[in-house]
Amino acid sequence: MVGEVHDPRAYALGGVAGHAGLFSDIDDLSRFCRMLLHGGALDGVRVLKEQTYQSMIEPRRLPDGTGCRGYGFDIDTPYSGCRGDRFERGVTYGHTGFTGTMFWVDPVNQCYVILLTNSVHPDGKGDVRKLRHDVATVVAEALLGKLPETRPSSGPATNRAAFVKPQAAVLCGIDVLEEEKFAPLRGKRVALVTNHTGMDASGRRTVDVLSSAPEVKLTKLFSPEHGLYGLVDAKVDDTVDPKTGLHVYSLYGKTEHPSAEMLKDVDAIVYDIQDVGARYYTYTTTMGYCMQAAASAKIPIFVLDRPNPVTGLIVDGPVADEKALNFIAFAPIPVSHGMTHGELARMFNQERGIHCDLHVVEMKGWKRWMWWDDTGRMWVNPSPNMRNPNQALLYLGVGLLEGANVSVGRGTDQPFEIFGAPWIDGRKLAAALNASDIAGLRFVPITFTPTSSKFSGKTCEGCFVEVIDRTAVEPVRAGVRIVATLRELFGKAFEIQGVGRLMRNEKALKELESGEDVDKVVRDWKDGLKQFQAQRAKYLLY
Repeated sequence: MVGEVHDPRAYALGGVAGHAGLFSDIDDLSRFCRMLLHGGALDGVRVLKEQTYQSMIEPRRLPDGTGCRGYGFDIDTPYSGCRGDRFERGVTYGHTGFTGTMFWVDPVNQCYVILLTNSVHPDGKGDVRKLRHDVATVVAEALLGKLPETRPSSGPATNRAAFVKPQAAVLCGIDVLEEEKFAPLRGKRVALVTNHTGMDASGRRTVDVLSSAPEVKLTKLFSPEHGLYGLVDAKVDDTVDPKTGLHVYSLYGKTEHPSAEMLKDVDAIVYDIQDVGARYYTYTTTMGYCMQAAASAKIPIFVLDRPNPVTGLIVDGPVADEKALNFIAFAPIPVSHGMTHGELARMFNQERGIHCDLHVVEMKGWKRWMWWDDTGRMWVNPSPNMRNPNQALLYLGVGLLEGANVSVGRGTDQPFEIFGAPWIDGRKLAAALNASDIAGLRFVPITFTPTSSKFSGKTCEGCFVEVIDRTAVEPVRAGVRIVATLRELFGKAFEIQGVGRLMRNEKALKELESGEDVDKVVRDWKDGLKQFQAQRAKYLLY
């Protein structure tokens, strides 16, 4: 096949086929990679618009919720083995060819690797996958070991900081509102739904920002679960904010819904609370209830958007059954929805038929690939037992155990990073979970004694969950694997039915109860997930 395309399918189609990539020689490919590293320009010539380049490398989940591609390149799929062990997952990108060609680009550290081989010569039975992986690893080890500590000032914009953190913080909705000098709220009497996470980039409470805003009259406060200061792990009573003297209506006490009486003499509702990206985190439902109240009162609601701390890319888990919706499942969405509160509000407003006068004040500078530490924002515990971003990631899986007879670490210093029970053999469980090769996680046997909550004062055995590669973690699948392993190892001692309290999906729970293979459980929730993905795409803002 001299002078002909070597991909056999493309060859059979006369040499032209949409699936077949195009590779030239090493010099041409080097110029191409350098053009990408310069954001679409080379030697002073603009080849691709900056917007086009950014669109090509923006990570996007595949329709089934797995893997990640850009419009132009492979980012994180089963074909990404040529990334090797050092180029960061979800940040670097590249392209491969059936015949053994590949290049991989690191836009943060300004380097790339190209390998041109011919795996179809002479008999079409060659396999260069391991070779590509090993070469990329060796090259990355050599290049990254020689990199400067900071990115060159002349470097291009990149899709994510892998080794160098961004210099500027993401601006949340409240910061943007301040930039706009509160124009949308001028002349309005405002009720603010918030807690301690509602603060601007300088650390001022949204309560104080709005109470001192010109031509804005802050009249009432509403607080979600855990109260205005995020400290209460029980039902919350109404109170008074000591600094402003404003009445604080609890939406996690005698009622969960703002009443018509509460909204009397209110011209607008403002919602500003930090979420963690899990369907069963109740702040999401509180927002939905406030939207319904705004629709009934015929007043606008302004949702001040904030980052999803575990990125906007993790979309996984069973979709909640319509008949199972409640305070920990406002809508039929998966356990991990991969959306911001502003995006969820847009979806709820249309898909749940709320039709309130909704205004989302969008963030500036936030990208879907960003983890919390990429945002430049200070971490504030959104609730008493959510103490760091790793716990937010693990909560998507370990949190499923809360309804069962398992401690998830409440009453310890490491909630959601540890789990166990008096009836568990920690060594046996850790060995089984590690043998399952759960992506991105390792399990260490541990004993602990909670001082409150489930099994308070009792010695528990279980596991500490170590996150060794957060970009590889599939948290909901991991949680389901933990559930299945507990059932397999400990039988009826594990009250598996309680998992349904947060899972909210009858089919998935029944499959786990019957001992169905985890891979089948995951496959069976994919249809619902695909439908959600299609619905979700209409409401994304970033």
